[in-house]
Amino acid sequence: MTRVRFAPSPTGMFHVGGARSALFNWAIAEQSGGTFVLRIEDTDAARNRPEWTEGIISALAWIGINGDSPHFEGPYFQSAYEQQHRDAAAKLLKDGKAYHCTCTRDDVKARTGSEHQGYDGHCRDRGLTEGAVRFRTPDEGVTVVDDKVRGRVEFPNSAMEDFVIVRGDGSPLFILANVVDDMEMRISHVVRAEEHLSNTPKQQLLWKALGAEPPVWAHVPVIVNEKRQKLSKRRDKVALESYRDEGYLAEAMVNYLMLLGWGPGDDREIMPWSEMMPLFRLEDVNQAPAFFDEKKLRAFNGEYIRALPREVFVARCEPWLDPSWDRSVFDRVADLVQTRVAVLSEVTANVDFLFLDEPVFDQASWDKAMKAGAAEILAGYAERLETVSWDPESLKTALEEVGLAHGLKLGKAQAPVRVAITGRTVGLPLFESIEVLGRERSLHRVRAALARLA
Repeated sequence: MTRVRFAPSPTGMFHVGGARSALFNWAIAEQSGGTFVLRIEDTDAARNRPEWTEGIISALAWIGINGDSPHFEGPYFQSAYEQQHRDAAAKLLKDGKAYHCTCTRDDVKARTGSEHQGYDGHCRDRGLTEGAVRFRTPDEGVTVVDDKVRGRVEFPNSAMEDFVIVRGDGSPLFILANVVDDMEMRISHVVRAEEHLSNTPKQQLLWKALGAEPPVWAHVPVIVNEKRQKLSKRRDKVALESYRDEGYLAEAMVNYLMLLGWGPGDDREIMPWSEMMPLFRLEDVNQAPAFFDEKKLRAFNGEYIRALPREVFVARCEPWLDPSWDRSVFDRVADLVQTRVAVLSEVTANVDFLFLDEPVFDQASWDKAMKAGAAEILAGYAERLETVSWDPESLKTALEEVGLAHGLKLGKAQAPVRVAITGRTVGLPLFESIEVLGRERSLHRVRAALARLA
């Protein structure tokens, strides 16, 4: 039975790279009829906050990974397995595969003459019964990691120092806890970020020393920004929650993340999960870094928004609509909005002018539109608005005629009217907007803009 695990540490945000790894694991679990095991690495007390753990669970649920599926198991918490970690260390000590060590970093430096030299094995044969516990690594040969993405990777054993698995205070280190947890949970596949590859030979040695066969390893490529720097939460927009809160659709995010380092093998990119999941293979994942292109993600999201059934789109917009706004008014412009927004948070700025007593005043938009001749256009159009037939085509024709009277084409004549009506230089089609706003309110806004110009 395939059992994959996703083991994030609570950090206050859910990294898009972690979300990509989770989706790769989820695809393996679903296509094999296996299990996705969620384990929270919560042994760091400073990061052990319930709200951060809930954030992980919520973010995973948003991208479709949750307990509603028979393939989901957890969450488990690493801290609950501390006794098993201690028992494993005791077994390694008893079998002579680990030993106690009391050396400090300064002790090693004094013996080797270098602060960069690794541990020199000083306590290997001293027979100590206290201190930290170090794993005894082989002196010769190589540890071979067969990686589904990287291929055969060899690590010379001579380059690996005897690493610490239990601190001097008796608390097990993550490298031991991680292996023991995977053994306890019968994990068959470990799919994780490339940065963990250097730890893999140590973990593989621990698996074998504890009498078990290592899992299938797969280390997926690092995700980079436009400067080809590894995505960093200190520098880049990496929190999955921020994209969710901005109005990205979960299905678009899932589609895009799956393509970071993998592709279905044809020219298609826009694909639902149900089509991508059966095609995913670890062997097809690239080794090269994957570029997180937010512009491309926005384009993906726009495609998904436009493909939504109208009633679904209207429902998805609800969180961005003020509770006091008349939904029947929004319904009249929903089709126009759906073709113009790339993320749902843009809905508000596209429609707020219909519900506010006065449009939002944006100084930059005002300065751009209200140039020489704007007053004449506004005055002429206000006069026409009093009697013109109230439909988009008639409203457009009226403004064309006013513009021609002042030597302006429609595109130039629209600018001051649009800002007077909506407060912004871009938005929904102008004449459909005026129609929905109504004659009285439209006249009021055009005259108010004239007054401001005066």
